[in-house]
Amino acid sequence: MVWIEKTYQAPPDFEGTVLGKTLPLLLDEGCDRSPNSQAFNQWTDKGWQPLSNREFQSSIEAVALGLLQLGLEKGDRMALLMHSDVNFCLADIASLLAGFVNVPIDLTQTLEHIIFVIQHSEAKTLIISNQDLLEQIAPYLKDAPSLQHIIIADVSSNWQAEKKSTSPVVQAKNQTTEATPESTCLDIPMILHPAHPDHSHSHLPQGIQVFSLDEIRHQGQGQISEVRSRQLRADLSPQQLATIIYIPDEAGQLQGAMLTHENLSANARASFAHITDLQHGEKERVLSFLPLNHVLARCMIYGHINYGHSIYFSNPNRVMKHLKEIRPTILTTVPLLLEKTYSKILEKGNKLNLLGRILFHWALNLAKRYELGHQPKGLYALMLKLADWLVLSKWRDAFGGQLKYLICGGAALKAEVANALGAAGIVAMHGYGLTQASAVVCFNRGPLNRAGTVGVPIAGIEVAIAEDQEILLRGPYITQGYYKNPTATKALIDDQGWLHTGDLGTFTDEGFLKITGLKKSLFKLSTGKYIAPKPIEQQLKQSPLIAQAAIVGAEQKYCGALIFPDLEALHSYALETGIDLPPDALLKHPCIISLYRALVDAANCHLPYWAAVKRFQLINASLSVENELLKPGGEINRVRINEVFAQEIKTLFKDETRKDESTQGREETEPTPESVCPPPYPYRPAQPTRDRSIPA
Repeated sequence: MVWIEKTYQAPPDFEGTVLGKTLPLLLDEGCDRSPNSQAFNQWTDKGWQPLSNREFQSSIEAVALGLLQLGLEKGDRMALLMHSDVNFCLADIASLLAGFVNVPIDLTQTLEHIIFVIQHSEAKTLIISNQDLLEQIAPYLKDAPSLQHIIIADVSSNWQAEKKSTSPVVQAKNQTTEATPESTCLDIPMILHPAHPDHSHSHLPQGIQVFSLDEIRHQGQGQISEVRSRQLRADLSPQQLATIIYIPDEAGQLQGAMLTHENLSANARASFAHITDLQHGEKERVLSFLPLNHVLARCMIYGHINYGHSIYFSNPNRVMKHLKEIRPTILTTVPLLLEKTYSKILEKGNKLNLLGRILFHWALNLAKRYELGHQPKGLYALMLKLADWLVLSKWRDAFGGQLKYLICGGAALKAEVANALGAAGIVAMHGYGLTQASAVVCFNRGPLNRAGTVGVPIAGIEVAIAEDQEILLRGPYITQGYYKNPTATKALIDDQGWLHTGDLGTFTDEGFLKITGLKKSLFKLSTGKYIAPKPIEQQLKQSPLIAQAAIVGAEQKYCGALIFPDLEALHSYALETGIDLPPDALLKHPCIISLYRALVDAANCHLPYWAAVKRFQLINASLSVENELLKPGGEINRVRINEVFAQEIKTLFKDETRKDESTQGREETEPTPESVCPPPYPYRPAQPTRDRSIPA
């Protein structure tokens, strides 16, 4: 039994939790309350394509009825391998209205992980964005025996002819097949486009039927009636499973978090109810660019649909351009975008003429003194108004100039950035949540906003701090558990109903939650991507030259590694190749650094690009239980390592624009030609596993 001294909840003056709603009902309420002729806006190379929420609602019904013609049963899984656009929303809500359980998949994941999710979820249908993506994944769908149908959202103009020529692959009895590659990711163009007209025909496993989304919609169109519409909704229950979202555990094994309609609808409603003066209908313009397979972006979209807002679907490559074009009033982002924007503001300010630089730094210093949630007073308030008129108002232009609500989550936001942008009227509503809690747990809002914290709880959730400082959660947003894994579910949720987050935290005297560390090894980059360090560390330790390794990078842009060499093995190897140096000098030798670079590259080859170790540091130190750098079981003590090697970790992530990837020997040594260095030390890779780290 967990000992709980105190639980924290939303302040009592806020609206309570709204339970008992399905996700399609949120759309129905939005259409009835706030009809909007430009509710959904998709960016294309021909400009913005608008769709009203009533038209969207009709399309949802048609697609749902079309899906039911496929002969699937209620509760069958439907995988979504899609770009984050209007079609994703259409496939998402239509599949839910039809009574199916959808399984969104991250497009940036490796093919191995994509196939695993389809396979493990036993998905019978795959909805995919276009033929280009299908072409890349088709050769490996043989490993998904449950798959019966593929639906393509965007097809080429000669789709019908291509469909007739698409041939199934019949596997010969003793024929070998190509293994699903471990590290290959989908090829996604920088500028998203519709299906490419010139591609080879897909060769799919026998028995899989292929349709376009328009064909499914057309099949359902003829079935629409008032009676069928009512029946679709009557057949749904708020407690019904809606989605399975796969995230990694500490070992990098994928676990499918199961969320019901009520989990997500109640979380979205509670979160939006806390936003002061939020308007319904077209008065609010939303720019959406985060991946919708992530629960935060998806939950926010449900809220916007319920409020009838005008949503503009962009992507990370065009978001800055579209901010100025659309001039949104609402933006949901990760801290990385804010930190990059702030850095660019500083960079531009330093390039001004002498008078401009003096004025800029005067305003910047005032902005740095600002504290979110505290009203400026006296002379400082007057000076801040002047600074806003002369300088700070221009900062708002980067976000379009009309931004009212800046929702930020997925990683930590630096207090300096939050306060400085807040002084310029760009107020970040930074929060905390996780997939297993249906997105939002706490967030800063209105006067309840303090930089360096993740705010106060939303209505309906209970938050507690355990004796070891772990953050515990309980309430109607908590996952039903992990799909087909009762053991992992029991480890996640205890007998009292408390979900153990693996995050460490504390509440301030004012009731704001602060994240202080990690109990689990799993961490997030500033991009919001999950990293499971243990599999990477195990790969590195397969080399006899590496005694221990610690992967770091929580809240950073990329992963780094602290590598603790086996000095005895390294010294013997160095002597054989003519290098005889004391340990500290040996670890700075260019050839030795190149050797370890090769070992890191070998470990990286099993990872998607965003999870690869970009920089590393060789450290002359021994890890042991006695010095508390190892736990009694032999596992590295991450908290202690972060404390002892704080400076080395800081070095890994400073001066990020430098091209050199190891941080050692930059000044002491000159680059050495490869021909001078000894051949790489033999590397014995670990046996590959089928489940490695994947983002949530």
